[in-house]
Amino acid sequence: MNQQKFDFSFVIFSILIAIVGAIIGMQIITTLGITPNTSIIGALVAMLIARIPMQIFYRYRALENQNLIQTTISSATFGAANSLLIPIGLPFVLGRPDLIIPMLIGAGIALIIDALILYKVFDSKLFGANETWPPGVATAEALKAGDQGGKKAKYLGLGIAGGIAGAWAGIPMSAFGVAFIGNIWALSMFGIGLLIKGYSVPVFNINLDQYYIPHGMMIGAGIVALVQFIITITKDRKARVNSEAAATTEDEWVNTRTEKDVTKAFGFGYVAFIGGALIVALIGGLITELSLGQLVLFLVFAAFAALVTQIIVGVAAMHSGWFPAFAVTLISLIIGLLMGFPPIALAFLVGYTAATGPAFADLGYDFKSGTLIRNTKNMQMELYGRKMQLKSAMIGFGVAIVMVALFHNVFFSQDLVPPVNHVYAATIEGGITGSTGMYLLLWAIPGALVQLIGGPKRQMGILFATGLLITFPLAGWAVIAGITIRLIILKVRGPQAEATMYTTAAGFIAGDALFSFFNSLWRAR
Repeated sequence: MNQQKFDFSFVIFSILIAIVGAIIGMQIITTLGITPNTSIIGALVAMLIARIPMQIFYRYRALENQNLIQTTISSATFGAANSLLIPIGLPFVLGRPDLIIPMLIGAGIALIIDALILYKVFDSKLFGANETWPPGVATAEALKAGDQGGKKAKYLGLGIAGGIAGAWAGIPMSAFGVAFIGNIWALSMFGIGLLIKGYSVPVFNINLDQYYIPHGMMIGAGIVALVQFIITITKDRKARVNSEAAATTEDEWVNTRTEKDVTKAFGFGYVAFIGGALIVALIGGLITELSLGQLVLFLVFAAFAALVTQIIVGVAAMHSGWFPAFAVTLISLIIGLLMGFPPIALAFLVGYTAATGPAFADLGYDFKSGTLIRNTKNMQMELYGRKMQLKSAMIGFGVAIVMVALFHNVFFSQDLVPPVNHVYAATIEGGITGSTGMYLLLWAIPGALVQLIGGPKRQMGILFATGLLITFPLAGWAVIAGITIRLIILKVRGPQAEATMYTTAAGFIAGDALFSFFNSLWRAR
C-alpha cells in the first residue's frame, strides 16, 4: 500500500491515460450511442507498462497502482461520455447552444457530487463491497491473473477466449458471465424482463413503451426501494442481522461504512444537489423562466431526481452489471412534464439527472476491483486504498470536464451528438398525452409489489424493470442459460466449483468488454 503515491510522474501519466479515455468516450458515444467499459483496457495497459524494463515504470508492477490507472481511464471515459457530453448535447439539439456552457457547469457539479456520495456509501449495507459489481470482479480477476499466472490465469484466459468468441458471434457474453456471479433471484427477474421486452412486439404485438409499462414498473419499484433503503438505514443493525441471518451468510461481512455514514452521505448529497441545481438555475437563466414557486419545486425535484437516479442505477449496476441510466432519466423527464415545467427547465432537469448514475455505477465497479485487489481485513488500509482510488477518479473526471469543454464543438459542428439526445428533445418538444400519468400509476403497482416481495437484498423489482427497459432478448437468453448452467454445475460438483466458475465468468465479461471496445473503435472510425 505504501507504493501508492501521487507524485508528479504518476499524476502526469494518469492525466495522459485519462485524455485517451475521454477521447474514446466522446468518439463512441456520439457515433454509436454507447460507452465501452475501459476498465479492462486500463488494466491491460497498466500490466503492459509494468513490464517495461525502466525504473520509472517499476511502480506499476504493484496491483494497487494498476488498479489506480484503470480507475482513472474508466472515470474519464464514462465521465466525458455519459455524464457530460449527453447533458450538453441536449441544448444543442434543442437549438439553444447558448445553454451548453451552463449545462456543462451543472453536469460537472453533479458528476463530482455523484462520485463523492458513492465514496461515502460504498461498502455500506446498501452498496456492499461484498455484492457482485460484475465488471469490477472481471477487472480484478484480470489483474490478479496477470500477476499470479497458473491455474487462475488459465481459467481466466479460457473465459476471455470464450467471451471474445461469443461476442463475435453476437452473444452478449457479459450477461452470460454475470449469471455465474450475481444473485440468482435478481438476475432471473432481469432475464425474464429482457425476454418479455424483447418479444412483446414480435410475439404478442404489444409495445410496452407505448403504455409506459417499463417506466411505471421502475417508478413503483424505485419508490419501494427508496423506502426499503430508509428502513435499512434507520433499523437497528442487530435486529437486521438476526432477521436475515437465516437467509444469507453474506451478512457476516463487516462493512467499512455504517448506517450513520449513509445517512450523512445522502443528506450531504441532497443539499449539494440542491446547491448545484440553484447554480444551474442562476447561470442558465431559469430565474426569469420560472415563478418563485416553480423555481423552488424545480430545485427540490431536480435534487431528488438526481439522488434517486444514482440509487436506482447503482442498485441495477451492483447486481447485474447493467444500468438503465437513459431510461431512469427519461422517467424524470416524464414526471417533469407532468409537473408542468417549461422546455428550458426540462432540458436542465434532464442534463442534471443524466450526469448522475453512470459515474456512480462505474466508480462502484472500480471500488469493487480495488477491494478484491487489496484483499485486506484491515479497515484503515481498505479505506486508504479507496481514498487513493477516489483521487484517481477525480483526475479522470477533471480531465473529462476539460476535454469536453475544449472539444465538444468538434463533434457538434459535424452534427455528432449522442443519439439519446434526440429522444429527450422529441419528448420535450412533443410533450405527453393525458393518459401517460394513468399508465405510470397503474404499472407502478405491480413494480412496487415485485420489489416488496423480493426485499432489499434481492432487488427483484428494480432488476425486472431494468430488463423491461432494455430491448435485447439475446441477453435475456444468455442470463437464463447462464443461471441454468450454474445451478447444474453446483448440483453436480458442489460449492467447491464456485471459485473456478467465478474466474471463468470474469473472463467471459472481460472478453466481451475487449471485443466490444475494439469493435466500437473499428465501427467509429
